[in-house]
Amino acid sequence: MKKELEHQFVSNLEQNQNIVHKICRMYTNDQDAHNDLFQEITIQLWKAYPKFRGDSKFSTWMYRVALNTAITLYRKSKREIRTQNIDDISFKIKAHEYNDETEQQLKLMYKAVKELNDIDKALVFLYLEDQSYKEISSTLGISEVNARVKMNRIKSALKKVLNP
Repeated sequence: MKKELEHQFVSNLEQNQNIVHKICRMYTNDQDAHNDLFQEITIQLWKAYPKFRGDSKFSTWMYRVALNTAITLYRKSKREIRTQNIDDISFKIKAHEYNDETEQQLKLMYKAVKELNDIDKALVFLYLEDQSYKEISSTLGISEVNARVKMNRIKSALKKVLNP
């Protein structure tokens, strides 16, 4: 039973790992911090996975756990992440390489988004992932109307920063 659960988890994580990488890029400034946060999110996902009931899509559940982990770690440690040893977990996940050209194109946008508060960052991230306002509100625990209003304000603020 544990092996089957582990297999399902690894499969789901490999299919959706770009979500975690994007969250890591949103909340970190260098590759080491990115790797540490990815590891910590993976551990938290694995710990929480037995409680995943399938009431929502795996990716929606994953967003919530990953964002909560990133936000919690940064609030607690003021951007110094303490991690657990992933060697304690027996599965291995193949990481996909990112295209450097795409990274450069997104760098300016990420820089502007990093200036936002933690909740607004999460909202932008989910919006850019083409999540519906209903899914965003469910993931962040806010009303759908609040998500729309906040997103409109964020768009206006980002436009001012990106197009002075």
